[in-house]
Amino acid sequence: MKKIQDKNKGFTLLELMVVMVILGLLGALVVPRFMGKIGQAKTKAASTQIGYLEMALDAFYLDAGRYPTTSEGLSALITQPGGVSEWNGPYLKKKEIPLDPWKKEYRYVSPGLHGDYDLYSYGADGVEGGDGDNSDIVSWKGTE
Repeated sequence: MKKIQDKNKGFTLLELMVVMVILGLLGALVVPRFMGKIGQAKTKAASTQIGYLEMALDAFYLDAGRYPTTSEGLSALITQPGGVSEWNGPYLKKKEIPLDPWKKEYRYVSPGLHGDYDLYSYGADGVEGGDGDNSDIVSWKGTE
């Protein structure tokens, strides 16, 4: 018995190329939308972390009667600084100061230019100013 070959088995090179072009177009349309969502999520996470650190700073203030100085920094929320007898910390659950979502340290200055302290992240680019994902996330927005 003779085997009959089916000429329609498999795909032609042209069909494969059409599928590849369609997948490329879909990827070009979908991926940038998700990348924008990732940036927005990191910005919201930084804003939330700043709020969490502000609560810890306020707890430090209630105990010590002042905010940590710039030189004491945010580490005063974990380790008792010298000369602060009424310290009742640590004020953070974890034993380390969290990094911002871009793996950089939050910046802290006390006294600040915008209040008792300034707490901020420079965003994705790590440079002051910027738009979108590169915009600064600050503790004083809406408080001036």
